Amino acid sequence: MDSIVHDLHERFSSEINCLECAACCKTLGPAIYDKDIEKMAKALRLKPSEVVTLYLRIDEDGDYVFKTMPCPFLMADNYCSIYESRPKACREYPHTDRKKFSQIYKLTVKNTATCPIAYEVLKELIKN
Repeated sequence: MDSIVHDLHERFSSEINCLECAACCKTLGPAIYDKDIEKMAKALRLKPSEVVTLYLRIDEDGDYVFKTMPCPFLMADNYCSIYESRPKACREYPHTDRKKFSQIYKLTVKNTATCPIAYEVLKELIKN
């Protein structure tokens, strides 16, 4: 099943321009880990503790997330001001190209509400 999902991911990723949407950056708060904080700090020329103070809070699951949404690094043109240093969850979104799709199926269903790529992948899977 992974190869089918990956093929669909490639197909719809090439057809759908994320920059025209950016719904994930406007509405979803990714979990942010220590490695992410370090990369962001380097890109922003800040100390990791400053990144935490300025941009992050701890959510109900105990994870760091952005204090505000839309993402504080989303620019008016839907580009990310720290794109090369963005958090892992942002880099991997909508996760439809990950291994063991069956383990993240529920996440993909949830992501269809936000992401046109996830929606199209799942719609095509159900159709076939």
